[in-house]
Order: sequence, then structure tokens, then C-alpha cells
Amino acid sequence: MIYEQSIREVVIKMPFELLKLPYSFDALEPVIDAKTMEIHHDKHHAAYIAKLNDAIAKHPELVNKSVEELLKDINSIPEDVRTAVKNHGGGHANHSLFWEIMTPKSGKPSETFVSEINKVFGSVDKMKDLIVANGMGQFGSGWSWLVVSGGKLKVYATANQDSPLMSGDIPILGIDVWEHAYYLKYQNKRDEYLKNWWSVVNWETVERNWENVQN
Repeated sequence: MIYEQSIREVVIKMPFELLKLPYSFDALEPVIDAKTMEIHHDKHHAAYIAKLNDAIAKHPELVNKSVEELLKDINSIPEDVRTAVKNHGGGHANHSLFWEIMTPKSGKPSETFVSEINKVFGSVDKMKDLIVANGMGQFGSGWSWLVVSGGKLKVYATANQDSPLMSGDIPILGIDVWEHAYYLKYQNKRDEYLKNWWSVVNWETVERNWENVQN
């Protein structure tokens, strides 16, 4: 009984946990297949969380910090777990955003958001093309981002699970270009995956992310 109680307490005290997707595994088909979504969420994201929790457990002073707080102040993280927090904390934060900015019922950005995009990139299509180009240009694993940097929209790519939060930027949209995000369906056709992905973007959430930075 005591042993079982201690196990329950350990589970409860884990600072980070895997949340359910806001839609079913097959909801984004045919753009992203159900098996990819299941493996990506239940295996890859879960592994990042487990390893982040393992790292945090070594330093109790970090337990009550959000993943965003950890990443924004990455240089102050104890050196023995800094790389783990960077990699697995980044993986957790990046994927948490990724699931939220996709939807089976994609719409369009509002006129207000489009106006802001046009100021910076010329048009929504030009912004998309730049994000796709950054994703294609990322050698190996990484992400292509739309972020708010210094109050302005900006696009760039990062390697591995590096988060824009570590540079002081706020990610509002990100495309995962790790092979596990697309390889079962698209194999080596990353360009096809990146172009098709726009049809499942949850523009309402992306715009809300942008608005939250402004407030």
C-alpha cells in the first residue's frame, strides 16, 4: 500500500504531462495520416516530456517553472541539465504549439491579421513561400517559424528542437520538418508536405497567438 501510494505521488508531482490532441488522429487526413499523428504525439512528444521531467527532477527549484520560463531563461538553467532542457523542453513547447495550430477545419486569417502580414511580407502567399523555403533550407531536422520578434512578425528556421523562446522571440506558428512528422506519407518529399500543410492551419489560433503578444 505504501509503495502504491508513493508511485501515485510521483506521478502527480511530475511537472509536465502529455495532453490529448484537440482532434482525432485521423482528423487531418489526407494531409497528415493517422498513423503519423499517433506516433508523433504518443511516442515522440511523450518522450520529450518524460526526459524533460527527468532533467527537472534533479533540480527541485525548477519544478514550478513553466516550459516557457525554462526556455526563455535557458542560460540560467544548471549546466548539468541545460542541454536536456533545451532539447526536450524545446520539443515539448514546440509540439504543444504545433498541435494547437492545426485543425481539420482550416479557415482564413482575418483582414486585420492579413494587413499586418502584408506590411511585413507583401502578401500572405509570400509569407507562406518564405516559411516553406526556410523549411526546405533547414538541413536535417528542425522547424520553420513565424514569430513575433521585437513586436514585429518575422520568419526563420531553427535546428533540432531549438525554440524561438530561447532567443527572446514568441512563436505563433511553426512547421515541424523532422522526418518523423511526414515520412510515412511523404517519404523524401518534404516540399509536398510543407505545401499541403497550409490547408490544415488553424488561423484563428495563430491570430490569437499574435494578439496575445500585442496585449
